Amino acid sequence: MQNPKSQSDAASSVLLLGNPNVGKTTLFNRLCGLRSATSNFPGSTVESRTGSSSSGTLKRTFTDLPGLYSLHASDELSQVCTNALDGVDCEPPDAVVVVIDATNLRRNLTIVNEVLHYDVPCVIALSMVDIAQKAGLTIDTVKFGKHLGCQVVAVHPRTGVGASELHTALDNLTSTQVELPKTEERKAVNAWANDVIASSVGGTLATGTFTDRLDRTFTHPVLGLAVFAAVMAGLFWTIFTLAAFPMDMVDFIFGHLSTAVGGVLPAGDLHDLVVDGVIAGIAGTVVFLPQICLLFFLISLLEDTGYLARAAFVMDRLLRKFGLPGQSFVPFLSAHACAIPAIMAARIVPDRRDRIATILVAPFFSCSARLPVYVLLISVLFIDQPFIAGLAFFGCYVLGALAALFTALLVRRTVIPGVSRPMMLELPTYKWPSLRTAVLTTIDRAWVFLKNAGTVILAIVIILWWLSAYPTIQTPDSVIVLREQASIVAASDLEASERLLNEANSLEYTTQLSGSYAGQLGKFFQPVFAPLGYDWKLTVGVLTSFAAREVFVSTLAVLTAGDSDVDNVGVIEKIEHAKRDDGKRIFNIPTAASLLVFFVLAMQCLPTIAVTKRETGSWNWALLQLGYMTVLAWIASFITFTVVSMVMS
Repeated sequence: MQNPKSQSDAASSVLLLGNPNVGKTTLFNRLCGLRSATSNFPGSTVESRTGSSSSGTLKRTFTDLPGLYSLHASDELSQVCTNALDGVDCEPPDAVVVVIDATNLRRNLTIVNEVLHYDVPCVIALSMVDIAQKAGLTIDTVKFGKHLGCQVVAVHPRTGVGASELHTALDNLTSTQVELPKTEERKAVNAWANDVIASSVGGTLATGTFTDRLDRTFTHPVLGLAVFAAVMAGLFWTIFTLAAFPMDMVDFIFGHLSTAVGGVLPAGDLHDLVVDGVIAGIAGTVVFLPQICLLFFLISLLEDTGYLARAAFVMDRLLRKFGLPGQSFVPFLSAHACAIPAIMAARIVPDRRDRIATILVAPFFSCSARLPVYVLLISVLFIDQPFIAGLAFFGCYVLGALAALFTALLVRRTVIPGVSRPMMLELPTYKWPSLRTAVLTTIDRAWVFLKNAGTVILAIVIILWWLSAYPTIQTPDSVIVLREQASIVAASDLEASERLLNEANSLEYTTQLSGSYAGQLGKFFQPVFAPLGYDWKLTVGVLTSFAAREVFVSTLAVLTAGDSDVDNVGVIEKIEHAKRDDGKRIFNIPTAASLLVFFVLAMQCLPTIAVTKRETGSWNWALLQLGYMTVLAWIASFITFTVVSMVMS
């Protein structure tokens, strides 16, 4: 029986609950004006989110709970939801809004029945009514509500239609007593759901739809994988190609900013700190913002169409062959943004062994922090070859995924033996993606990226500038001689004089950098990375990137900022043409290929290690993850450098 409360009070604290893929988080965003991520598969919400909205003079708080199929499942998501309903470690809610899919009422009514047994007033938000109508169904919301004993409001989360009616229902909560089947009696629940549908729903759901025809291809064991590979290859080629122009514009802007600021500030430490440290370091990261934005914009469009749910279905078969559960696809997809939310999303995996295996391999999937390094190194390897560069870009993601799969297979046959569970997944209908959602998602991710550039990366580049500027090294005699020669020939040959001055400045800069704290640090660790083809500057870049991968480019931007041989060019071109102490280019083909493989495979993110420890409950798993990925990256990079060097010799 439903809770016996007869309410007419307005609710100020409201829970949003429902199955995955019913528009719950989209409705939450619409009600609260927020931009939480939405997806077409379970697990996009692994923790509750809170937002507020006003209804007249009342400020109403909404809590978006994880999407789930049942409150009685033995997993962490169910525990989060039941704790919220019971008021465990929080204030009990005034009401619950259960969001249900109008095209799949029978399954959705299971969780409605479970919620109605709680002593909390309930409102049903009926989403996707327009899709149900197009499919041939008509729903009488009044009759529907009478059978459930609560108000039913038709909503359109994407457009906001029905939001005001939902607020009105929450302002005037009403409930009546109705007979409900016990939640544990499955047959009784199904019979009750059938009765509710029969009395309040008219028409017949169309079969043989366009979605069904597409799914025969997209979910095919072979064709589905081929389509997924083609879609991902096209995605990364598009990113690499379209981002070129805006990247050049950002580079151009920072170049002029550096010149303008450098002309205003007097020569000295402050000038060098701002121009060679702050501006060069931040430019080395922000220049890749166009690619970050394109990545999230296109991924958001793909998610919104419903295609990625099909990709998850196809990948379920593949993942289980490598000892991973189908649910792992959700964290792995999240990893394209960042490994930290990916590891947290592993909470949706019910079995602890499966969950730990998922956490251990999730950082292999390329995150947005690797993107700047990929772009830099691929630009060195494939100059003026955008098509091949795009394929190489895609290849980096493939290499990371393959490393994750085979590592998972190794883990499941050694330290965590066992058989993985299959995934239960609902395939949503296809729909046109929302440009608004994609743009808002892109803005959010761009803001996170820029905040990181303005905080963590800024702090690191300032420290790095100090390490590269001190201690001050006495000017070598050879530099003094070159400058005297330049002064002598200036009257007769101005071009030769400028060439001698550039040589003197370059030699002075190299000497200072080599003797600085940064130079000493790089030379101390260089023997470890010398077999991979790295000089001490690249060694410093690799070491700093263990704090955050994207710092690598900023590090090189700082270390090459004073190289007069490559003045008046953008930050990326300056890095690409930077010299070693022996005058050779820092980046040759074998070194660039080796470094690319290293960044694909290495664990270079201290916050990720901390999250792994928190989610697994042990430093042992976190240190195993760090050690294994670092050793694997070193070995693979050594093989790459050796093989490419032999081929090119």
